[in-house]
Amino acid sequence: MADLIETIEDGVAILTLNRPERLNAFSTEMMTGLREALPRLATDDAVGAIVITGAGRGFTAGGDVKNMANRTGQSFEQRLESYRAMHVIPQLMRSLPKVIIGMVNGPAVGAGFGLALACDLRIAGHSARFATGFANVGYSGDFGGSWLLTRLVGTAKARELYFLNEMLSAEQALAIGMVNRVVDDAALREETLAMARRIADGPRVALGYMKRNLHAAETEPFSVVLEMEGIHQTRTAQTDDHKEAVTAFAEKRKPRFRGR
Repeated sequence: MADLIETIEDGVAILTLNRPERLNAFSTEMMTGLREALPRLATDDAVGAIVITGAGRGFTAGGDVKNMANRTGQSFEQRLESYRAMHVIPQLMRSLPKVIIGMVNGPAVGAGFGLALACDLRIAGHSARFATGFANVGYSGDFGGSWLLTRLVGTAKARELYFLNEMLSAEQALAIGMVNRVVDDAALREETLAMARRIADGPRVALGYMKRNLHAAETEPFSVVLEMEGIHQTRTAQTDDHKEAVTAFAEKRKPRFRGR
């Protein structure tokens, strides 16, 4: 069985991390699969949104702790290159134009915590748990988690979660703005796919530029974001979806977007 399963349902691509016996800890096959799938799905007209989730009882435990002892023979340079290859994934997730939703169905720890944070939106089941995890294994952190968490919850809370490594419940994560919604475990898939289909049925070109604006807003000066908004608004005004929306408004009906 593949370590990464890809399916498409009603315009939504679902990427399932599939090592349930190891709480979906990362493997080389899984990382290679994500690096290949994400840019391909970004240009697939059949896909309007992407969902990432885990098989079984967890989202992902991140790095495979059982295999960490086997890395002692690697040089500093070799190990650094392996991190650079892995870090392509969160970079892709933030830069590709399609909205990515994390369907967090259990523990998200370490690099798996970073993977969840790299999603544009996160829906958690009540059994979801979140922890930075790195202090437990004497690591400083990877997968962009320190950058992403600081922007989601603020400097003080991010430091607390990294230094103390406390496990957060889904409800605690919601309270500090780390997840967007918490739902019953039994309804997690239905609720996540409903949101994903709503996004997939939307004006895809506009949503892609919207994502770029929002990411730029995290780091760029106001003047830069204003200029970006002007350029992107001019571009989206030229889309068929915008023209359809204006027509639908005049005709008092729901627009039928086609993603162009």
